[in-house]
Amino acid sequence: MPKPLTIPFNKPYISTKCNDYMLKAYRSGKHCGNYDWTNKSIQLIKEKYNTSEIFLVPSCTAALEMGAMLAGLKPGDEVILPSYTFSSTVTSIMLFGARPIFCDINPSTMNIDVNQIKPLITNKTKLLLPIDYAGVPCELDKIKEISNKYSIPVLVDSAQSFGSLDSNSKWCSSEADLIAFSFHETKNISCGEGGALVVNNKEWIERAYILQEKGTDRRNVLQGKLSKYHWVDYGSSYLLSDILASILCGQLEDEKTIMSSRANVTQLYSEILRKFENQVNVIDESQKDKYNHHAYYIVFESHQKRNYFISLLQQDFKVSAYVGYSPLHSSPMGLKLGYKPSDLPVTQDLANRIVRLPIYTELGQSNNQLEYLKYAIETTLLSVLK
Repeated sequence: MPKPLTIPFNKPYISTKCNDYMLKAYRSGKHCGNYDWTNKSIQLIKEKYNTSEIFLVPSCTAALEMGAMLAGLKPGDEVILPSYTFSSTVTSIMLFGARPIFCDINPSTMNIDVNQIKPLITNKTKLLLPIDYAGVPCELDKIKEISNKYSIPVLVDSAQSFGSLDSNSKWCSSEADLIAFSFHETKNISCGEGGALVVNNKEWIERAYILQEKGTDRRNVLQGKLSKYHWVDYGSSYLLSDILASILCGQLEDEKTIMSSRANVTQLYSEILRKFENQVNVIDESQKDKYNHHAYYIVFESHQKRNYFISLLQQDFKVSAYVGYSPLHSSPMGLKLGYKPSDLPVTQDLANRIVRLPIYTELGQSNNQLEYLKYAIETTLLSVLK
């Protein structure tokens, strides 16, 4: 048995250059948003992914809220989204009075089941809001076909998929009207708290700047077009501090290292679980060279075995695993909205059987940790599946 270690579920990557960057940002005296480090980070993203206008924001939640405003959501509007997602996906649209219409998921991807979207569309449907679970992009091509047919915009919650490529080798969700990313400490690229909104609809870009600046035209002052700014629209404080942007900049510069290190963990799990492929289901690896290695999950045949696996792994080896999302439709708030657990049978069933395994950059850089993790996972699976 390898030397005992403690393996957490997640551990933020610490970029060595960030100490210098943070100090420079602090000494600059420009601590709020949309200054030098924000612009540097945005430029790095644009150069790598050839994307449209990018707004750095305090969180993916803020990005989703901005997206909901740009899409013009109003009370009584309906938004189609999966129930298997984080609460921010739905609270971002309910904040403006819209009603969530939950859709079941595809068991092979854990993303929204595209074949079930059309029957949910009504004359009140104003937005499609899929997610990219575990870093695997949703089927945007098919979703866009529906979007174009019914003239409904698409906002993709890509909190987990920054850096992933879709099946056409394009940057994930690059053809959506709006894309929301997360740079929370649990994500591949992180700055503690942070996010980004990509606006591909050119008609919405100018308004996005106003919404981000608390409903003012302050950007015109920064650009020297006006001597003072005015309140002109709705908005909120959707700016990422330039100090946090300096951390983000260092992480973006290290993205290749981060991705390759996490890929080492994915490769380890693939090798382990190949031995158990007839007893558990795992993440679809057909596109493993394109996804960002954000997460790796196992689906057991029962929730009892899932729970036993998690508890045994922690108890015997101090290795942390996580259950995944609690479905929104069967949550206390979902029940208040009139949903029942049986409304989305696939979502409810898979949520009871899925477990996410630990994965973080440092883990993929340590042979000792990988060796210990391999022993712990294999031993626990043999106990649970015997």
